Amino acid sequence: MKNILIGIVLLCSGFAFGQNEQLAQYYYDKGDFDKAKISYEELLRNAPSNTQYFLRTVDCYQQLQQFANAEKAIQERYNRYKQGVFLVELGYNFQLQKNDSKAKNYYEQAIEKIKVNPNDVYGVASSFEKKVLLEYALKAYQTAMQIQPNFNFNFQIGMLYGQLGKTDLMIDLLLTESYTNPQNTNLIQTQLSRFMNGETDNTAFKDAMRKALILKTQKDQDVFWNHYLSWFYVQQKEFGKAFIQEKAIYKREPESLMSIVNLSQFAMNEGDTDTAEEILNFILQNTKDRDLLIQCNAYLMQIKIDKAQEKDYPAINQELQQLLATYEISPFTLSLQIIQAHFLAFNLKKTEEGKAVVKKALELNLNEYQKADAKMELADILLLEEKYNQALIYYSQIQLDLKNDVMAHEASLKAAKTSYYKGDFEWANKQFKELKAANTQLIANDALEYFLLINDNTAADSTQVALKQFAKGDFLIYQNKKQEAIAQFQNILKTYKGQEIEAVTLLRLGKVYESQKDFASALSQYQQIIDNHSDGIYVDEALFFSAEIYNDELKDTEKAKPLYEKVIFNHQDSIYFVDARKKYRELRGDKNL
Repeated sequence: MKNILIGIVLLCSGFAFGQNEQLAQYYYDKGDFDKAKISYEELLRNAPSNTQYFLRTVDCYQQLQQFANAEKAIQERYNRYKQGVFLVELGYNFQLQKNDSKAKNYYEQAIEKIKVNPNDVYGVASSFEKKVLLEYALKAYQTAMQIQPNFNFNFQIGMLYGQLGKTDLMIDLLLTESYTNPQNTNLIQTQLSRFMNGETDNTAFKDAMRKALILKTQKDQDVFWNHYLSWFYVQQKEFGKAFIQEKAIYKREPESLMSIVNLSQFAMNEGDTDTAEEILNFILQNTKDRDLLIQCNAYLMQIKIDKAQEKDYPAINQELQQLLATYEISPFTLSLQIIQAHFLAFNLKKTEEGKAVVKKALELNLNEYQKADAKMELADILLLEEKYNQALIYYSQIQLDLKNDVMAHEASLKAAKTSYYKGDFEWANKQFKELKAANTQLIANDALEYFLLINDNTAADSTQVALKQFAKGDFLIYQNKKQEAIAQFQNILKTYKGQEIEAVTLLRLGKVYESQKDFASALSQYQQIIDNHSDGIYVDEALFFSAEIYNDELKDTEKAKPLYEKVIFNHQDSIYFVDARKKYRELRGDKNL
C-alpha cells in the first residue's frame, strides 16, 4: 500500500511539473517574460542541472534587461561546469549591453577553451550559430579541426561560408567533402539545392556551381563528377544536358541503365517530352531486359498518343497491336493493355472494345496495384459512356482496397468529379473539401479548384443552373468532344454574361482553344478575364497562360515578359509564381536558372 501511495505522489508531482513547463513555455512564447522568468526559475530550482531551463531563465533576464542577474547566473554556471559554452553566454550578455570589447574577450576565451579541450567545440560552435555569430562559429570549427585532425566539420563550415556569402568557398568545400565522403553526398546536395532554389535570386550561386562542376569533370575523369553534374542539370530542369552526362557515364559503366531510366521519368513529369523520347529510344537501343523494353515502349506510346492528330490514329492503333503481339498479354504488359484500352475508348470512340481489353486484363493474375490500375481505366471508360453509378462502384473499390494510398486519393478525386459531372454538387463538394488536404499536390490543387468553383457559383446562384451547364461543358471535355464543349461554353457566356460563372468559363474556353492550337482565340478569352475580372481568382492563370502562349508557341517574348512580370509582382500566392519568375528571368537575360 505504501509503494502505491508513493507511486501516486510521484505521478502527481510529475504531472504538475509537466504543467509548469507548459506554462513557462506559454508565457515565454507570448512574450510575457516577467511571468516566464518566475516559472523558469522555479523549474530550475527543481532541476538545477537542466541546461534548457537555465538558458531560458538567462534569456528572460536579458529580455527584461536584468543583465547583472544574467551575468551572475552565467558566471556561477561557468564556475561549476567550466564549459566554453558559458563563456559565449557571458560574451553575448555584454554584447547586448553594447560592450563589444568585453564581449569579444569572452568569445576569444571560448575559442581558447577549444584548444584545451577540442570536444568543447560542439557546445561553443552551436551557441555561436544560435546567436548568429557566424565568424566565431567558423573559427570554433576550424580551431577544433586544427587541434584534432580526426574531427570533420567540413559540412558545417561549408554551410557557414554560404550564410556569410562566401559561396565560392562553400561550393568548393562541399564538393570536396562529397567526393571524399560520398556517404554525405545526399545531405550536401539537399543543402545545395536549397541555396539554388531559394526565394531570392540565386543566379550567381547557380553559375558558380555549374562552373565548379564543369571544371571538376574536366580535371578529374572520375564519373562521380558526371553524376554530380547530371544531378545539377536535373535541379535546373535541363534534362537534355543531364542526358549528355548520363550517356558519358553509361559508356564507361554500361552495367546499369537505371539512372537514365530515372532521368526519362523526370523529363516526362516536367513535360519535356522531346528529351524524354530521346532518352527512351536510347534505352530501347541499349537494353535486352524485357520489363524495361515494355516500360519504355509504354511511355513512348503514351507520348505519341498525347501528341497525335486524328490522322495518326490508325498507325498508333496498329503499333499498339504489334507491341502486344510481340510481348504478349500478361501481367507484365498491363501498362500497354491499359494504354490500348484508353486509346480505343477515348480516341477511336470504340468503348466496347476498350472495356473488353480491360476486362480481359482483370482475368490475369494481377497484384493489388495492377488490379487498381485496370479498375481505374474501366471506371474511366464507364464514365465516358455516362454510366455514372457503375463508374462510381469501381472508383469506390479502389478506395477501399488501397486505403490512404495515392491511388486511392486519385480514385476519390475521380469519384468526386463523377458526382460533379452528373450534377450532384453537394456530395462532390464534400469530397473535394477532404481532398484539399491530400498529400499529393496535384490532387490537392485539383480538388481546391473544383471546391472553389462549386462554392463561388452556389453562393452566386442557389439554383446552380449555370453551374450545371458548366459541368456539362467540363464533361464534354472529358469525353474529348471539344467542338461540343466550345459550343456549350459559348452558350454559357451568352446566357450568363456578367455573372459569377463568366470568368471561369472564359478560362475553360481558352484551354480548349489552346489544345486545338487556336492560340488567337485562347488569348482572346484570357484577355477578357484580364480586362473584366482583374480582381477575381482566375486572373493569375489568365496572365500566366497568355505569357506561355506568347513565349512558347508564338515566340513573341516582348509580349510574354510583362505578363510574367504581373504574375510575379501582383500574384505572389499563385501556384504559377515560381514558374513565372523563372521564365521572366530567362527572358530578362539572366543566366543559368
